[in-house]
Amino acid sequence: MKLEKLVGERFKERPSDCVVDSHALMVRGGYMKQVSNGIFSSYMPLKRITRKIEQIIREEMDAIDGQEVHFPVVMPASLWQESGRYDSIGKEMARFSDRSGSPLVLGMTHEEAAVHLARDYANSYTRYPFMIYQIQTKFRDEARPRAGLIRVREFTMKDAYSFHTSQEDLEQYYDRCFKAYERIYSRCGLPEVISVASDSGMMGGSVSHEFMLLTAIGEDSIAICPKCGYRANMEAAETIVNNERDEVSEELKMVFTPNIHTIEEVCDFLGSEKSRSCKAVVYQRNSDDKYVVLFIRGDMEVNETKLTNYLGCEIHPAVITDDCGLNAGYIGPYDLKGDYIILFDNSLKGANNLSCGGNVQEYHYTGLDMERDLGKVEYHDFAKIVEGGICPVCGQPVITISRGIEVGNIFQLGTKYTKSMDMTYLDSDGNSHYPIMGCYGIGVGRLAAAVCEAHHDDYGPIWPMSIAPWQVHICAVRASDPEVKAYADELYEKLRSRGVEVIYDDRSVSAGFMFSDADLLGIPVRVVVSPRNLKQGIVEVTSRDKTLSAQLNIEEAVDGLVKIVNEMK
Repeated sequence: MKLEKLVGERFKERPSDCVVDSHALMVRGGYMKQVSNGIFSSYMPLKRITRKIEQIIREEMDAIDGQEVHFPVVMPASLWQESGRYDSIGKEMARFSDRSGSPLVLGMTHEEAAVHLARDYANSYTRYPFMIYQIQTKFRDEARPRAGLIRVREFTMKDAYSFHTSQEDLEQYYDRCFKAYERIYSRCGLPEVISVASDSGMMGGSVSHEFMLLTAIGEDSIAICPKCGYRANMEAAETIVNNERDEVSEELKMVFTPNIHTIEEVCDFLGSEKSRSCKAVVYQRNSDDKYVVLFIRGDMEVNETKLTNYLGCEIHPAVITDDCGLNAGYIGPYDLKGDYIILFDNSLKGANNLSCGGNVQEYHYTGLDMERDLGKVEYHDFAKIVEGGICPVCGQPVITISRGIEVGNIFQLGTKYTKSMDMTYLDSDGNSHYPIMGCYGIGVGRLAAAVCEAHHDDYGPIWPMSIAPWQVHICAVRASDPEVKAYADELYEKLRSRGVEVIYDDRSVSAGFMFSDADLLGIPVRVVVSPRNLKQGIVEVTSRDKTLSAQLNIEEAVDGLVKIVNEMK
């Protein structure tokens, strides 16, 4: 490929709207162009990168007996109504109607389509297990697209679906896919990706893992135990709290607390720590606006994902009206009357001598004993894990919180979709069962952006050989010199004939301009042909990551470069 013919501009200035390095470098390098918020067109360099990532994914999916298929982008709403997700998923899913008024959706994921494709075929146990996968464009109307390709609305994704007749068989295949994902990230140049336990979210299922690239610009928070290696997304991390109960429980007293509403104000007024308080956090169910009153220790924060999963529905922060029976700023668990869903976090279990709202305007209680004053109540884990928290595996108070970019996820779905969509098979005795499913996804564009985020310098990306848009970048400095042009042309053609992917810059521009563009393209191997080099009978070879700097004799340059490329693969 001649660089002068490459569509797309490269420039030095960092775009003001690019908050992360990978986004800025990929815009500056002529990889992509924004069409709309969270929607991009790809220029040739990015297309070549994603094509190579897709090929790596295909090879690894085929190696674990995957069968590539193709699902439709547009699906009838009836498929999603079968699974129940047509109404449970919010504005993220694009809904519309065709010319006849039939409701349709744009695919944001394809569990329903996978069940539809397989359910007529897989009616006998003899046809299990199997896995089908696709690599295709999807659309999810993200509320806050950000960071270039890291969070977008339109994206290319590999999604795979496995079908099994037993949980044991699913678990064995899940492990095979887990290892295949580790190979994919390593081959794409991201061996540092880690796996973490995660929340299944709208996908459903009981077991799930996310694959994370730890980086300060990540939008996910990861709880990590440096002692035992426990890792989990904060949304899924279990919060362990050990309350030390005071030997003597104080009398429950109502205290006048004028014009005091927040937990900080209450504790300051009473001269107590937030950990010695019980606060109320109030939500409403989206479906009917019923109030959900959650009590939690004053120094803890609510993990809304845990709460949503427990309730099995979407929620929103409550709007407390004058006639709802709740006294904003003074809500407490003792003698709370009203038709509310009342929940208690584990952080309150066994605690005594707490302050809490008095359910009367401008009054709070002190001396609350959870066991004595409230009797038998159920406690559940609704809290966010914190830095220095207790590890749920080894029990040590050493949890650290890191940021990460999710570059893939896998789920054990169980029968969530096969049961709701009535997919069954007959076993050897003629009995009918619902097959058990697994689901496995990787965002192709996000993976490319993650590689760039992990491997770049101030001048541009440093692409690994396995996914680089080209393998060798020839810079013909002063190509107006006939000798330089002739040798560079010959080198270009001979490398191409040997199967090397080459981008060739023979423009009439300064060496500094040429090298700046080369940095932005991030090709692993750079070859400089110049009048000075040719006089010495050599070409200069450097690697983009600065680990290689060599001079090759012009007669041996082709063989030498082929060897370097093969070694770097």
